[in-house]
Amino acid sequence: MSLKAGGTGLNLTAANHVIHYDLWWNPAVEAQATDRAYRIGQERNVMVYRLLSTGTFEERIDEMIQSKKELANLTISSGESWITEFNNDQLRDLVNIKNAL
Repeated sequence: MSLKAGGTGLNLTAANHVIHYDLWWNPAVEAQATDRAYRIGQERNVMVYRLLSTGTFEERIDEMIQSKKELANLTISSGESWITEFNNDQLRDLVNIKNAL
């Protein structure tokens, strides 16, 4: 089945092998297609394969997809981890309400 086929809400828990043979510009489309096999009711390990032809335009698309994923991970992964880098005094100053008078 093509990446864009099937629409939303499709469960493919009968399958445990996902083969991506066509690339899409948006990495979320591929992730959604993979997740169709990871739905509730899946009892087996899911194996995911990506088929790429070397020396083709697909390689360039794949580089762009990987670059987009890395950028997304940089913006999302920082999350709230910065708060663990404060010492106790800095945390107290952060939440302390000072008298404005």
